[in-house]
Amino acid sequence: MSDRSTPSRSQEALVHRLPVRTLLAASVGNAIEWYDWTIYATFSIFFATQIFSPENPTLALINTFAAYALAFFFRPLGGWLLGRFADLRGRRTAMLLTITLMAGGSFIIGILPTWDQVGWLAPILLLLARVGQGMSLGGEVSNASAYLGEIAPPERRGRYSSFFYISTGSAVLAASLLGALLTAVLSREELAAYGWRIPFILGGVLGLIGLWLRRAMPETEQFEENKAKAQQVKHPLLLTLTEHPKAVGQLVAFTLLSTLCYYTFFSALTPFAVSSRGADPGQVFTALSIATALFVVLQYPMGVLSDRFGRKPQLMVWSAATAVLIVPLSFLIGPGFWNMLVVFGVGLGLYTAMTSIAPAIMSELFPTELRGLGIGAWYNLTVATFGGTAPLVIQTLSAAGYAQAFFWYVAAGAVIAFAVILTLPETKGEVLR
Repeated sequence: MSDRSTPSRSQEALVHRLPVRTLLAASVGNAIEWYDWTIYATFSIFFATQIFSPENPTLALINTFAAYALAFFFRPLGGWLLGRFADLRGRRTAMLLTITLMAGGSFIIGILPTWDQVGWLAPILLLLARVGQGMSLGGEVSNASAYLGEIAPPERRGRYSSFFYISTGSAVLAASLLGALLTAVLSREELAAYGWRIPFILGGVLGLIGLWLRRAMPETEQFEENKAKAQQVKHPLLLTLTEHPKAVGQLVAFTLLSTLCYYTFFSALTPFAVSSRGADPGQVFTALSIATALFVVLQYPMGVLSDRFGRKPQLMVWSAATAVLIVPLSFLIGPGFWNMLVVFGVGLGLYTAMTSIAPAIMSELFPTELRGLGIGAWYNLTVATFGGTAPLVIQTLSAAGYAQAFFWYVAAGAVIAFAVILTLPETKGEVLR
């Protein structure tokens, strides 16, 4: 007679089957937010004079991007408030709140009245929608990362984490393709009149679908076991500094390089290649789209590798290779599809070593009662400081004739990250604190 306490092979297979619906539900909020972020930048030239005064189109576009930039600086506030909310009330509850904010922001932008209809109320409503979305993204990253880290079996945390950027990369790619489709089938006048509203309303609908998916998500056992302890914590943000200063420093260091990589390859390089190096816009977007597809495809295999060989070696390869290769790659930026494909493909291919395990790495730094707040506050502060300024830095340096200095700046960030990653303990297969 077999021992009932010993699982059979079929039972083990069931235990280790990926809960794909739950993983997608956990990741969908970040995907929708980055979809919104992408379409805002893509369609800004069409709705700028609809929302701001059309008398000065240049000023209207500047104001539109000012609203875009301002949202970055509400991310740390959202990470702090919504991260603490998740530590007290639960990951699932907080993630329902963040996706509601995202969907609401998308719908508001999609149905905004124009400047001609309501005057200054139009840009005020746009600003409020973007602030809400900025705060929601600040909370979404930390809470979804904590959730993915906490529901994963210790030996499979890398695999679970990979779904975070599978969804993000897919959303950015979908937003880019939607932009290409709408600009191909609609005239500039049609895009300015109503076409720019379509992707925002679609983003709101996707948010509602994400909300429906998340309604059935289970709360994590880690939270349930530690919620009483979280409620007893006083001054939690100060506590992350006094009791976990090393974790804060490590998070800031590798997030510094991570956010520079993200905004360099997904945001700053495209206008730089076209405006400063004379690259063809169509070739640049095609190369970026192919590299983004590669970025998505590599997430899960890299998550598997981290579960097998460890987080630390993977992060060391990423930071060291970025430090060595980013400046040589910068000399390829310019005319020629294959040049741009190499730049985007190598840069984003290396970056997957980090993104595939980002939720795992961040979750492993802090104890459960501080995990949402610890990730939310310090991750988002670093992103706002270095990510939000990346396009501005590269354009400013380029205008001053020092374009190459930006790539040395990224290389210096990679060296700092590598040095700090050396201090990380290996956490492969370990149970979360």
